[in-house]
Amino acid sequence: MFRWLRRRRRRKVMARPFPAEWVAILEQTFPYWELLSAEDQEELEGHIQVFLDEKRFEGMGGLELTDEIRVSIAAQACILLLHRECDYYPALSSILVYPSTYFATVKRRLPSGAVIETVEARLGESWHSGQLVLSWDDVQHGAADIHDGHNVVFHEFAHQLDALVPESEGAPLLPKRAMYTAWADVLGEEYEQLLDDIARGRRTVLDRYGATNPAEFFAVATETFFERPGALKRKHPRLYEQLAAFYRQDPEARYRRA
Repeated sequence: MFRWLRRRRRRKVMARPFPAEWVAILEQTFPYWELLSAEDQEELEGHIQVFLDEKRFEGMGGLELTDEIRVSIAAQACILLLHRECDYYPALSSILVYPSTYFATVKRRLPSGAVIETVEARLGESWHSGQLVLSWDDVQHGAADIHDGHNVVFHEFAHQLDALVPESEGAPLLPKRAMYTAWADVLGEEYEQLLDDIARGRRTVLDRYGATNPAEFFAVATETFFERPGALKRKHPRLYEQLAAFYRQDPEARYRRA
C-alpha cells in the first residue's frame, strides 16, 4: 500500500507544469540539457520535480539557497536516473551545499596502529547517514564543462547508487542478477588495468582518482561515461558496454548527434 501511495504521489508531482524559469536555468547553466532529446528532456523534468519534492537542501557556510542551486544539482543527479526504474536515491534525505571547496577533518590509522587527524579539502562527499555534501563552485564548473570528464554531482550520486548494495563496493544494484558476473569481471579487469597504467606512467582516459578503490573507480567511470563517452568507448569498449547496460543510455551517440 505504501509503495502504491508513493507512486501515485510521484505521478501527481510529475504532472505539475515545469516552471519556465527552471528551463531557463538549465538552458543557461547546464549544456548537457541541449544534448538530450525532447523525450529525455520531458522525462528529466519529471524526475527533477520529484527529486526537489523529496530531498531537503541546506546551505552551509553562509550560502543562501536559490532555485539555480537546487535545480542545477537536481538535474545533474537525475541524469543518472533516465530510462531506469528508480527510487530517487532512497538512502538520501538531504544535500548540504557549501559555497566553495570546504575542509573536513579525517582520521587515519597508521601501520603502527596510531591514529592521526588530517584536514583535507573536499569538492563533495557522499555519506551513509542520508546526507550528501557538495561545493557549489565545483557543481557549477562541472555543469558548465561537459567534455572534461569531471562532474562532482555525477560522481557523488554514483556513490549513492553504489551504496544501495552496501556489502559490495563498486557494484550497484543491477537490473538483473545475471548481470553481476560480467560486471565483476569487466570492472575488476578495468580497475586492475588502471592501476597498471598508472604504475607504468601511461596516459589514461579515466581519472587517476579511480584507482583509489573499486567504489571510486565506479564513480570516476560514471563521470567519464557521461562526459567523455567517445574516448571511453574507443579505449574501454567493454567498460562502456557495462555502464550503458546499467544506465540504459548511450551518451556516445548523444554527443555524436549534437
